[in-house]
Amino acid sequence: MLEEVRITGLGVIDDALLELSPGFTALTGETGAGKTMVVTGLGLLFGGRADPSRVRPGEQRAAVEGRLRTEPSGKVARQVEEAGGELDEDGTLVLTRSVSAEGRSRAFAGGRSVPVSLLTYLADDLVAVHGQSDQQQLLKPGRQREALDKYAGAELAVVLGDYQRTFQRHRKVHEELMTLTSLARSRAAEAEALRSGLTEIEKLEPEAGEEAALRAEEERLANADALHAGATVAHEALLGDPTAAMDGADAITLLGQARRALEEVRRHDAEIDGVAGRLSDAAYLVSEVAAELASYIQSIDADPARLAVVQERRAALNRLVRVYGPGGVSPYLDLPPAGGQDPAEEPDEIAAVLDWARRAAVRVADLDTDDDKIGALTEEEAALAGEVTELAARLSGLRRAAGERFGADVTAELTALAMPHARVSVQINELDEPTMHGIDDVEIRLAAHQGAPALPLHKGASGGELSRVMLAIEVVFAGADPVPTFVFDEVDAGVGGKAAVEIGRRLAKLARLAQVIVVTHLPQVAAFADNHLVVAKSSDGSVTSSGVVRLDHDARVRELSRMLAGLEDSEFGQAHAAELLALAAEQAEQL
Repeated sequence: MLEEVRITGLGVIDDALLELSPGFTALTGETGAGKTMVVTGLGLLFGGRADPSRVRPGEQRAAVEGRLRTEPSGKVARQVEEAGGELDEDGTLVLTRSVSAEGRSRAFAGGRSVPVSLLTYLADDLVAVHGQSDQQQLLKPGRQREALDKYAGAELAVVLGDYQRTFQRHRKVHEELMTLTSLARSRAAEAEALRSGLTEIEKLEPEAGEEAALRAEEERLANADALHAGATVAHEALLGDPTAAMDGADAITLLGQARRALEEVRRHDAEIDGVAGRLSDAAYLVSEVAAELASYIQSIDADPARLAVVQERRAALNRLVRVYGPGGVSPYLDLPPAGGQDPAEEPDEIAAVLDWARRAAVRVADLDTDDDKIGALTEEEAALAGEVTELAARLSGLRRAAGERFGADVTAELTALAMPHARVSVQINELDEPTMHGIDDVEIRLAAHQGAPALPLHKGASGGELSRVMLAIEVVFAGADPVPTFVFDEVDAGVGGKAAVEIGRRLAKLARLAQVIVVTHLPQVAAFADNHLVVAKSSDGSVTSSGVVRLDHDARVRELSRMLAGLEDSEFGQAHAAELLALAAEQAEQL
């Protein structure tokens, strides 16, 4: 709720302070005093267009500062805090807007400079300004739909909640299904390539560490003759060949001679006894080595067929390593880098191939489930689409019923507001595609006269008529789509008499639910106000300025007398004004 608004340097207003209160505030004054500038200032405060031509001549800038009460934990407070501003300790929010004579505009919220767009955004939850040239919130299609939904009541709210949850689930399933379907071909190619690799690996049945063993076997088979010859020479040097004539003694014979020579004398000296012992051990060791060489000679055999098998096996394994091993060229799965984790250890490339096979098998199993998943998602998507259609139809039915009630209620209000031939209706058209809010495009329309076509609000009424239409709509919507403050400029234009009284009654009724500020020239309307402000004009002969004065009861009587007869000091005029105030108070108590 607005508590105070200060306007400086705007049009004819030099410096004006509006002390506002809850309920219905009427703003009156003589023609040209600057009443409309007050509404202009409020529009400027809440993000309206900054027109430098409105800056008072001789002033550098026009400024509007508003103090308003808002819920500290509410949406408006959060938005201000997100922008870096803050509320006062008593929960008051200060908004400021200025425009220079050069056209530069600045905005502040909670003591922090903010974009002007933030004020416009805050206005959606703070104020509805209905003026001759203002863009009313209810002229926005989205706002009309939201307001109609709230007007429709709890039943529509439940259906709307069910629809939105189903719509969101349907959209999620649809997007997942589209993703899987669009990737089906590439995923099928991936699965086929992985299966081919698995088949190739399974056919060879490689084993971890096999490559190193085959490499050693190939080395042995390829050099079998040289190994046999070397082992034979070594064996003969150690043990000799008993059947062959030896040019010299073998190592074992010589060691035997040395051992026997020391055996005869070892008992005479401990030192030579130790040497004799080691020599005996050496003789045994050389004998064992000679025996092993003899066995090795028997095992060494050149086997060209086995060598070919080993070489072929190694070649096949190397092909697997090049494709599926470290640094391989397989286009699927992430392959480990070439080389082992420990540079000091030789990497087991076959183990890496087997790891690729394990991961490929898991991936193929996952890819094979896509067909089943696509089938399940297709069924779920179709079921959800049916639910969305059903709920959207129910939503449309409830909106149409609410639209008929709303049109009848507003039309009845307009009859009492001196527009007896006006008809308001709600046009609901089906959208091409469902949205988060249903399949309905909601538009409030007005046929201002008999035979006139039903047109959108901003096209179907003149400025004065539009204000009355918006008043009727706000009265009908009151409690369904509330904002804390309503501002009406010249809502009573072109009416008088009983219709003016009805306008006053409806403004008073609306003021029971929200703060209402009305610029009016009719005493019948002003009489219903809880708070009466007058825009007073003064002149020094060359410069005209305006200020705002709050009236007490006696001053109200004089102002209403001026509005009734143009004679604020007339005894009969004041009596009429006092009677009007009493009647308005009596009717207001009955609301």
